[in-house]
Amino acid sequence: MQQSLQQFLQQKNLLEYHPLFVFALSSEAAGEFEEFNSLIVGIGKVNAAYHLTKAIQELRPGIIINLGSAGSNSFKRGQVICCTSFIQRDMDVRGLGFKKYETPLSGVAPVLQYGLTIDGFEQGICGTGDSFEMAHSASDYNIIDMEAYPLALIAMKEQIPFLCLKYISDGADGMAADDWAVQVHNAAAAFKKIIQQFL
Repeated sequence: MQQSLQQFLQQKNLLEYHPLFVFALSSEAAGEFEEFNSLIVGIGKVNAAYHLTKAIQELRPGIIINLGSAGSNSFKRGQVICCTSFIQRDMDVRGLGFKKYETPLSGVAPVLQYGLTIDGFEQGICGTGDSFEMAHSASDYNIIDMEAYPLALIAMKEQIPFLCLKYISDGADGMAADDWAVQVHNAAAAFKKIIQQFL
């Protein structure tokens, strides 16, 4: 049964769980989370996996909260979506008989389902890959980013509660690069407003 952040925090304040706020870029945090344990992992799956693993060893967080920008042609720009399903969109080993998005011999389903929800927020399926999509057409996922999948996978394997919120910065289309450059700076303020509700 999927758990909401509200249920998770029913008895304690968020700060008592020693949260680790994870961003790909400092521009997505924009100085709004300096009083918390914040981690900038850089762009891409390898950077995300390396830096989060190292931070878990050093900080032992009670909850991991990934806040970042993402593209989507299903949700509106400026909307914040809660992701609890994750696809590694550039994993394709069907030529060897595996399912699309399945990591061979990993024991992990093609769609990784892990994470807390927030009541009142729409949920999305996040497709993570090492490319900036500008012509999104896949129907298997409706959020496009470059870091969330390994963050969710590591949190699941380490049995750490995980919350993933994505600020829709662009339409994953031909205007994605220009839209992202403008919208990414609005993400931090939107996230801070949401998180303050639980502090």
